[in-house]
Amino acid sequence: MKIGLFLLTYFFTINYFFSQNSYVFFGSFNKEKNLEGIYVYDLDTISGELNKITSVSNVSNPSFLTISPNGKYIYACTESKTENAGSVSSFEFNAENKTFSFLNSQKSGGENPVYVSVHSKGKWLVNGNYTEGSLSVYPVLENGKIDTVVQIIQFDANVSHIHSIVFSPDYNNLIVTDLGTNKILNYRFEPTLKTPLSLISYIQLELGSGPRHLTFNSTGKYFYCIEELSGMISVYSFQNNLMVSMQHISTHSDNSTSKFESSDIHISPNGKFLYATNRGEENNIALFSIGENGLLTFLDYTSVYGKHPRTFAIDPSGKFLIVTNVSTGNITVLKMNKETGKLNKINNKLKIKNVSCVQIRQYP
Repeated sequence: MKIGLFLLTYFFTINYFFSQNSYVFFGSFNKEKNLEGIYVYDLDTISGELNKITSVSNVSNPSFLTISPNGKYIYACTESKTENAGSVSSFEFNAENKTFSFLNSQKSGGENPVYVSVHSKGKWLVNGNYTEGSLSVYPVLENGKIDTVVQIIQFDANVSHIHSIVFSPDYNNLIVTDLGTNKILNYRFEPTLKTPLSLISYIQLELGSGPRHLTFNSTGKYFYCIEELSGMISVYSFQNNLMVSMQHISTHSDNSTSKFESSDIHISPNGKFLYATNRGEENNIALFSIGENGLLTFLDYTSVYGKHPRTFAIDPSGKFLIVTNVSTGNITVLKMNKETGKLNKINNKLKIKNVSCVQIRQYP
């Protein structure tokens, strides 16, 4: 009886695993609406090969993407780097039919939207504007469309440059990086209120830090912020709404003394390793191990085999890391070693002009 139950469970587990499809979404600085802007690829989770499924045009500069919790909707910063413009747009992805279609847009409240995040239940969207330094908050309708903005938080328009807005794992807080004023801000997010964001506290970083992107560990006890201008990673504990600095560690080699342009940061699905990209003169990925106390230890560097790696993403299985290299317009797929964290290049020659963002999602 026990053997039969084991075999039945094993069969359904294996069947579920192999029925999963991994899709990769790329955004780009396409500059003109008649050109392709967002691309959808199928990721072969055995070989790492990428095969194009579909794409969408008639959208300008979809530079950053995020995916709704149910996977049905893709939200993008659009008309970024466009004078007197700036918008956030929604799209619907049908994994069964492999179709991708535009739903609607709303003005972002700024000229250069750079980051969008979706709340856990998919009913709220938050956007960050870089050039004017502001946040805009939108309800999301049942059909995935973005409703009219309900809250705008304007920072110092002459100095502030919002670069990322990341929800804590429990979605009670939104952590905001302001590259211009060198601040990391902690907002309470209350989804039942008409204007859900309220400031709790902030940390003032050293002049010239340039906090850019950040990521939480799975428990929410620690978060890690990559500093674009200093080429450093700052490590913080996060408990009872308190952000406490724990460590400041370099992402670049001793041979590099300037032009770090550090960009993106993510943790492996098993929680053991942290990866961070350097642009500028190095164009590589720095690998760190994560201790039980949240602190980092440097392990290795890997080339991104391109120039200006703006973003990267890790597939949910922890097998592959995919990098977007804007200046060379190429995609690099790297095989991940789950035990050592080290990366090895897969022979993939995919090119997308001005590719700027990548997100990966598994679908049943």
